[in-house]
Amino acid sequence: MAERTAVVIGGGLAGTTAALALADAGLRVTLLEARPRLGGLAFSFQRGDLTVDNGQHVFLRCCVAYLRFLERIDAADLVTLQDRLDVPVLDVATPRPRLGRLRRAGLPVPLHLAASLATYPHLSLAERASVGRAALALRSLDPADPALDAVDFGTWLREHGQSARTIEALWDLVGVATLNATADEASLGLAAKVFKTGLLSAPGAADIGWAARPLGELHDDRARTALDKAGVRTLLRTRATSLTRTDASEPVRSGDGGPGDGGPVWEVEVETGPGRAERFTADTVVLAVPQQEAHGLLPAGALADQDALLRIGTAPILNVHVVYDRQVMRQPFFAALGSPVQWVFDRTEHSGLTGGGQYVALSQSAAQEEIDLPVAELRKRYLPELERLLPAAREAAVLDFFVTRERTATFAPLPGVGALRPGSRTRADGVWLAGAWTATGWPATMESAVRSGLQASRAALTALRHPFDPRTFAIEGLEPV
Repeated sequence: MAERTAVVIGGGLAGTTAALALADAGLRVTLLEARPRLGGLAFSFQRGDLTVDNGQHVFLRCCVAYLRFLERIDAADLVTLQDRLDVPVLDVATPRPRLGRLRRAGLPVPLHLAASLATYPHLSLAERASVGRAALALRSLDPADPALDAVDFGTWLREHGQSARTIEALWDLVGVATLNATADEASLGLAAKVFKTGLLSAPGAADIGWAARPLGELHDDRARTALDKAGVRTLLRTRATSLTRTDASEPVRSGDGGPGDGGPVWEVEVETGPGRAERFTADTVVLAVPQQEAHGLLPAGALADQDALLRIGTAPILNVHVVYDRQVMRQPFFAALGSPVQWVFDRTEHSGLTGGGQYVALSQSAAQEEIDLPVAELRKRYLPELERLLPAAREAAVLDFFVTRERTATFAPLPGVGALRPGSRTRADGVWLAGAWTATGWPATMESAVRSGLQASRAALTALRHPFDPRTFAIEGLEPV
């Protein structure tokens, strides 16, 4: 068999996953990334002596594809995973701040959460009972049912007896962080996927994990080492500008067959600097870039409704970073109620901060109203809130305050988005799509990104009739689309 070649455009988690899977199957792979690093929107940078993650990224034990990815790049030792789900929830809307916890017991589903829910202090007894009934109804839903995609989660919750307080103190507490949208702005199908998989599939599914080292060490350093060992040629600061067939007379067509044995059929033109261009040819091209960029690179007619990519909206995430001169919190993280603050994380150890201070980061999802506010205004808003939540912060000096903004952090999970998300397959033979925004069945998470890379690479190898190890793709729910 003649050696097959592939070009993967985009070095985020989706592109890195696809490049590794194709290389592991024996293809000669080139990975192109416009940025000076890998990792996409999960990366680190230096701020003085601090190593800063652009945002707090977490995963759950049910994120099996992402966990497999960490093993593949030899980075499983760089993350922490809870033995059992345990989320401190601090409500400061009451005269005296009240701490509750969402945690699981060692019992089968759904009893694993029953004790925690029964004692959750932020809901009334009647509200806790209503949550159990809604959870049973949610468990009967099929997240893949297209009808669910047209309905918003908030409407469904209210129809199933959930009060405004219950939505705020439980459903949105989890949903905003995982969907990057409130219940009223989220597709019921995606919400059902989150809650069924995370809370109602297996006792440990929702145990929370996070990077114990800077994200750059995982998604850039370790990933690049794995790519090098796999024989992938990785080119940074290399932006793809066009994708064309080498035989211009050959139309874009649908079908499962790969290119013939006469040689590469796709040409990727890239920009490597001002006035510097280069071309690559390949049998297979995986576009692992944001939806708008994919729209600009796809050949005409590659999708039945190509402009649907432009109708997939985006949603922002704001991260507020504060360095204090002393310790102000003892938990690794907590969630807040009765405050504009959503989640607070201790980032001291893995940032390299020394000298007895503490570095905390606020992760603010669905931040459309705040994403463009000046730093000074955000400082006025959030430092007093941290003092409400963390009494020790009232006596601490603020050594540094800064924000990171991801204006297009995720696709917007609005009702109807499922009908817009394409699968990995296109009508252009040999061209495949990957990215958390494609039809993985998951919201825009690291898990969705890795799954999309696996889906695209498996579909590409199948179309090429190229042998591969099925164990690479042995992940439940990983179906070609």
